[in-house]
Amino acid sequence: MNLRIYGNRQLKTLPGMTTRPTLAKVREAVFNIWQNNIDGCRWLDICAGIGSMGAEALCRGASLAIAIEKYNPACAIIRQNLELVASSSQEFQVLQGDVLKRLKVLEGQQFDLIYFDPPYASDLYQPVLEAIAQYQLLAPTSEIAVEHSPERWPIKSIPTLEICREKVYGNTALTFFCPKEDKI
Repeated sequence: MNLRIYGNRQLKTLPGMTTRPTLAKVREAVFNIWQNNIDGCRWLDICAGIGSMGAEALCRGASLAIAIEKYNPACAIIRQNLELVASSSQEFQVLQGDVLKRLKVLEGQQFDLIYFDPPYASDLYQPVLEAIAQYQLLAPTSEIAVEHSPERWPIKSIPTLEICREKVYGNTALTFFCPKEDKI
């Protein structure tokens, strides 16, 4: 399968259906929504698949992209894809393993934009969002985009996050979270 991103760059993919790259129309929508926030941002891609979201963030000027992916063969592809698009002034890192354990390793770092795209039927949604909040990975003016099935919304309230927008693109839904502002 050929997968092209911003600037008509072609990425490497994995054969089969082990990873599910974010659809082009969904990827384009995310980057249109976040277009004024990408240049110089610190990007975190959770359940990164082949790394297309992080690669596109680097193509559009992110200063850092960190990808977390459990599936080891996908991590090799992510690394190749990020190397393909990163300039000498950009940094990237690929963290292989259990997403909750890898998030703990990032404790103390803050990200401007976080993209989270687990397998739709997984039970990762709630614990990952809680971990992001607990480890304070979200900068004060940043957002998380969560990709999920429009038929299934497995997330309960997270005290420090609020939904700031929701979009549906066919069989894919995106829910965006922002840090809750402290009301005095």
